[in-house]
Amino acid sequence: MAGMRAAAGLAAFFAVGAALVSGGSATDSVRYRYLPAGNELRVVELYGDARVVSVRSLGTPGLVRSQPRWLARARSLGREAPAWARRLYRRSLLVLRALTDRRSGAAVAGARDGWDYVWPRDASAVAMAFAVAGYRSEARRIARFLLGLDLMAAARFHGDGTPVEGRAAQGDAAGWVAAAARAAGLRARPAPLPWRDRADYQEGDAGEYLANAVASTAQEIRELFGTPGGTLARKAGDADSGVDSAAAWAVRPFARPYLFPLVRRSLLRLAFGSTRYGIAPSESWGGGDDPWTAPTAWTAWSLAALGERGAALRLMAELHRTVTPAGLLPERVDVHTGTPTSTTPLAWSHAFAILALRQLWPTAASNLPPGRRFDDRVR
Repeated sequence: MAGMRAAAGLAAFFAVGAALVSGGSATDSVRYRYLPAGNELRVVELYGDARVVSVRSLGTPGLVRSQPRWLARARSLGREAPAWARRLYRRSLLVLRALTDRRSGAAVAGARDGWDYVWPRDASAVAMAFAVAGYRSEARRIARFLLGLDLMAAARFHGDGTPVEGRAAQGDAAGWVAAAARAAGLRARPAPLPWRDRADYQEGDAGEYLANAVASTAQEIRELFGTPGGTLARKAGDADSGVDSAAAWAVRPFARPYLFPLVRRSLLRLAFGSTRYGIAPSESWGGGDDPWTAPTAWTAWSLAALGERGAALRLMAELHRTVTPAGLLPERVDVHTGTPTSTTPLAWSHAFAILALRQLWPTAASNLPPGRRFDDRVR
């Protein structure tokens, strides 16, 4: 109990605080407080006169350790990168190292029950982040592990490569694994898999989704997902399904230049409506208003690649506000306070943070995007 009180005090010190999120009436509400010492979320639920208090683990505390010799191998960010970007970059690399088995290459999503599995797309992003940061051997180890999976068997896998029951294969796995193999410099490629009538990264009902189409070999994306407003909808033939942040994947890592104008409009629309802590996965997201860190980071990555540096920097500033006192990125945060409300840290989010940071501040100054300068400081 004393440890919990100390953690609560530390959380207050870092201005994470508790927030009231209305459940629709004055008598039903939920209060969240992040406890950084134990990497836990304290939840107070009020139902009329009843008060229920619970503490939920968000991941293994003390998971990430300093590794100065290993970090010294990393390809550094460009000279113009601000201090906050360098800190996030280094911490993100350490998170990915902590969540990756250095023998097998199994990269799990998080150090928490239900997240300590290998999702092909998440682990592929980790491999790409390692590759771009100069850790080619780590990237190859992960890619080889992924190439050995039966991607048709399930959406998730144990660290020994066996499928996790409960979720059918999703429509983007083969595309992401192929991208990881390319980034790692491997010639092996998984066979293309069907993308239709499958769940996407939002892990809901099966359907025909933009994310799966972009990650696959589909060629008719503009015809299926284009809208009269010049954006890309989440569901095929359904303009009302709203813009999906996975449109960003058509720039990085699955470059489809003919879609760039549609992607630009889609991502700028999402960025324009972002919160202080980033964006939700899509306009049709049914899981509430809380921002997700991975979509925020991958949207910034592709906007930077499109030359929309100002919008990308704004999203990265919002992402930076979600970082915990230990330098970790949660999966999701409370839209009002930035309090972590899900798995912390999430490998996927840190991987895309690395990719976005390297796009914004590549090592060679000559590789910086042309155009006018922007104020890179996080406010």
